[in-house]
Amino acid sequence: MDENVTTCWFDPLFRTEAMRRVFSDRARLQGILEFEAALSRALAAIGVISPVSAEAIASQCRAEFFDIRTLSERSAGAGNSAIPVIHELERLVAKRSEQAARYVHFGATSQDAMDTGLVLQMREALALIDEDFAKLSDDLVRLTDEYKETVIVGRTWLQQAAPTTFGLKVAGWLSALLRHRERIKELRPRCLALQLGGPVGTLAAYGDRADKVVFLVAQDLQLALPDLPWHAHRDRLVEVAMALGLVVGTLGKMARDVALLCQSEIAEVAEPDAPGRGGSSSMPQKQNPVGCAVVLAAATRVPPLVSIMLAAMPQEHERGLGGWQAEWETLPEIFGLTAGALAQMQHIIAGLTVKADRMRANIDASGGWLYAEAVSAALAQRIGRTAAHLLVERACRRAVEVSRGLREVISDDPEIVSILSPAEINDLFDLQRHASTAGRLVEKVLATSASPFPKGS
Repeated sequence: MDENVTTCWFDPLFRTEAMRRVFSDRARLQGILEFEAALSRALAAIGVISPVSAEAIASQCRAEFFDIRTLSERSAGAGNSAIPVIHELERLVAKRSEQAARYVHFGATSQDAMDTGLVLQMREALALIDEDFAKLSDDLVRLTDEYKETVIVGRTWLQQAAPTTFGLKVAGWLSALLRHRERIKELRPRCLALQLGGPVGTLAAYGDRADKVVFLVAQDLQLALPDLPWHAHRDRLVEVAMALGLVVGTLGKMARDVALLCQSEIAEVAEPDAPGRGGSSSMPQKQNPVGCAVVLAAATRVPPLVSIMLAAMPQEHERGLGGWQAEWETLPEIFGLTAGALAQMQHIIAGLTVKADRMRANIDASGGWLYAEAVSAALAQRIGRTAAHLLVERACRRAVEVSRGLREVISDDPEIVSILSPAEINDLFDLQRHASTAGRLVEKVLATSASPFPKGS
């Protein structure tokens, strides 16, 4: 474990070490310093300072030269994290060059350094999330293909409805994740943008060379070049937060499905088993779906955090009061919970136990009710939807009354057999018919998943 990353008790459960490292205090500090170093090089390029002065500044922009605890304490009085960093950077640079120290942070404002530092962190964080997407998607593709014809009870309103396949259920998860991955790919060039505007967004200190300075800093940091400084316009950050909220929502849907299928009475799947995982302190027989619990906890926590980002958008004039500050811990928390949920779901899917025999047993135990919709649809083509619905509804009630299977009751119903032949009835109760229909839909998703994503997209 990285000694520079502070770990709280529940961090290993809800977050990943890699994402904690991206949003650690050290990484926050280094992001600010990367901005300051790039700014010094841009100032040298336009002739405001010498290359020697730029090197004197950039050489001190290393997090290990700073005491984070001291900076943290000073931030409480300063009101943000950049001000004490800049003061300390000036002191360090002055040891090498008093002249260079005068130009530390020249023309910029604290929000420029903090926002740009945050964007640099987001870029690394989004790359991590894309890597996790790729791994999870690969496992979902494998699961979808392997079980594309494995029949399972389809459930609506938590009630048995009609046959479907487990592969189609997994394909639904996969399709949603592919959309999220595409969304994040699309937002990167729009949202990973440089922030540099000076005190009120005019870049006045640079005069007619302002555009050149902004271009050079953006180029140096490999960030998008915005049309304007965006100090009080937070839509870029909020778009990222909302995209992650969608991701966690889908992961929560997956976890809910898996957890319900893990229930003792259904027992169609099981989370991966491992020593010390999912046990009970009092009931030795239990294997709790702990991974699902963590993902569902994230799906509960992230939406309110996204709402904070949205609520913070109406910021005052050229620089916000309170709204900007509300983002500082909120966005990293969203990233942390998203990464943790992705890691848990990847673990679940990679080792998921699928009990195809149990799925078939639950279908057989339904007494044929799962086929009622297919029979009704076939009858509707000849006698109309309402009449067909009433006929099949009557047959279902009769099946319950006499404790017989629906297929037997329908085959003995003179009104229904006058419309449907025995061969047609047999076909409607054929599981393979339902599996093949679902299989065609699964193949469409698998074809989509085969489309390559650019590396780091």
